Amino acid sequence: MAFPSAPSALWIVSLLTALFAAAVHSNIVNDEDPLQPMTSDETVSVGGMVTLTCRVAETDNSSLQWSNTAQQTLYFGEKRALRDNRIQLHRSTPTELSINISDVQLSDEGEYTCSIFTMPVRTARATVTVLGVPGTPQISGFETPVPEGEKVTLTCTSTGSKPPAKLRWYKGDIEVQGRPDVVESVPDDPTYNVSSELTLEVTANDDDTKISCVVDHDSVKHGEKKTEQSLRVLYAPDVAITPEERMAIEGQKFSLQCSGKGNPEPTIYSWEKAEGELPPLAKADGAFLSFSVLNKSDNGMYICHADNGIGKGRGSYTLQVQDTTAMSTSSGVDHAVIGGVVAVIVFILLCLLIVLGRYLIRHKGTYLTHEAKGSDDAPDADTAIINAEGGHSGAEEKKEYFI
Repeated sequence: MAFPSAPSALWIVSLLTALFAAAVHSNIVNDEDPLQPMTSDETVSVGGMVTLTCRVAETDNSSLQWSNTAQQTLYFGEKRALRDNRIQLHRSTPTELSINISDVQLSDEGEYTCSIFTMPVRTARATVTVLGVPGTPQISGFETPVPEGEKVTLTCTSTGSKPPAKLRWYKGDIEVQGRPDVVESVPDDPTYNVSSELTLEVTANDDDTKISCVVDHDSVKHGEKKTEQSLRVLYAPDVAITPEERMAIEGQKFSLQCSGKGNPEPTIYSWEKAEGELPPLAKADGAFLSFSVLNKSDNGMYICHADNGIGKGRGSYTLQVQDTTAMSTSSGVDHAVIGGVVAVIVFILLCLLIVLGRYLIRHKGTYLTHEAKGSDDAPDADTAIINAEGGHSGAEEKKEYFI
């Protein structure tokens, strides 16, 4: 009788798998059985890598085996049985058999079986769930700018997700609510295409605002799959008039500039004076109105009109010409005020000096009257004089005594 040679080991593995196929489906898992294999379910994204681990608490030197969803043997102990370079041995010990499957595809999803060839054969199953990674979302509806006050409908679409992805809309940093997602299955493919619509009524403030569509799915981090575009809104110009010189002085030149902020920028400007025609010496040149020489008759309100084809804007400026006499008078008044303040300060200082002088003189007189202190207790004028003289003579005698 002939036996298979060593190179026919793969044939033996396949034969054993076929013999025990019925036993695989009839095994009863016993958690208290130390030889019962233990596995865990795994989830992986398309293109990723998954590790399948099978363990037993004890061993009787029986080999562990991993089989795929079609019951094809992947690894029998340390020996690879299926020629698929994506499947590699991760770890093999008497109590563990772990394998890696890289570049996972949707077709790899399903139930994998770990078997230990004891009597009877014991098995455990691990379900591998493969997530279809959604494609980067695409936004449509930005093809042409939108006039202010009108509505625009934007559509966001993402393909290839499994399970179906969710789409979220953001206006700037604020999430806005679109219509419910529309989910479509792909023929002959387990993935889905998802789309969502967002309708906005735009204003001038929405011009250049970022609108984002973000995919929400377990296979990607939040914000990893994102597309944003800027709204383009057409609106009439907002007009402002600014003077080129600081002051409008009679006899000097002066000019005004009209600026209009709109989309598109205004290209047509016109000037008028509210009270009538423009002065003879005023020259309008596009956005500028120039006065070669100002005079009092130029006073009044000037109006600028800006047109960008979408609409017209209007701005106004009131011109008040200052004559040189008023400027001089104003300057003289200012000097007079300054002089008055200085005079008040000088007056206050003089008053302080006078009060201080009187204070010093008063205290000096008090010191001199101490010499006649003896006369305060005299009963009459003669005695007071004698006491006063005696006081002086006593003082003199005292001085002579000490000398």
